[in-house]
Amino acid sequence: MQARQKNQDRPQALADKIYQTIKNDIFDFRLMPGDRFSENEIAGRMAVSRTPVRQALFRLAREGYVEVWFRSGWQVCDFDFTRFEELYDLRIVLECEAVRRLCAMPEAQTSQRLRELWQFWIEAAPLAEGKEISLHDEAFHMTIVAAAGNSEMARIHAELTEKIRIIRRLDFTREDRIAATYQEHAQILLAVLQQQSREAQRILTAHIAVSKAEVRKITLHRLQQARTLPDSLNS
Repeated sequence: MQARQKNQDRPQALADKIYQTIKNDIFDFRLMPGDRFSENEIAGRMAVSRTPVRQALFRLAREGYVEVWFRSGWQVCDFDFTRFEELYDLRIVLECEAVRRLCAMPEAQTSQRLRELWQFWIEAAPLAEGKEISLHDEAFHMTIVAAAGNSEMARIHAELTEKIRIIRRLDFTREDRIAATYQEHAQILLAVLQQQSREAQRILTAHIAVSKAEVRKITLHRLQQARTLPDSLNS
């Protein structure tokens, strides 16, 4: 029984791997907006059949990253900055409500729920590796929402986090942004633990808004670099 389930899981796991690989290619600008490719090309590069490739591509199409052209393969879509900015705006709504609820809780209860965040972002020595900090940044914001005690809010926030993860990580490619994240997370925690709801929400809103703006600038810069690099190599 377990062996049968394991075999059934393998095609989905393979499709998930291909999905993540293509998504990384798009956000690392190995696949550029407007680039066209075929299922056979992806299947050949990854040494797999077309079936999991097709599954991965249709998933990416539903999320707006690629589109299918009848008898002409697939094409990478232009970056939909409006969609990403709307997702960031939704983050602000959910996380500010979570902060409001946390500030209304008894101080001891809030302190207990946020203890691990306090230990990492305030007491422990700062990390320097961007990818690792990106994961801890996600955990910070997800913990804030989960600690508010509404499971549906936490579920929606987790889904939102997945949708912006691939672009959000760019915010941790610069040392100044890493330093700002540590500083602002500490300020948010202090305000919440002191039950300063309005101040905590103000800092949190500014924190996410700046991140949204920086990610857009970094993405545009990386996109420009990727487009001009081939020209510079050929000159």
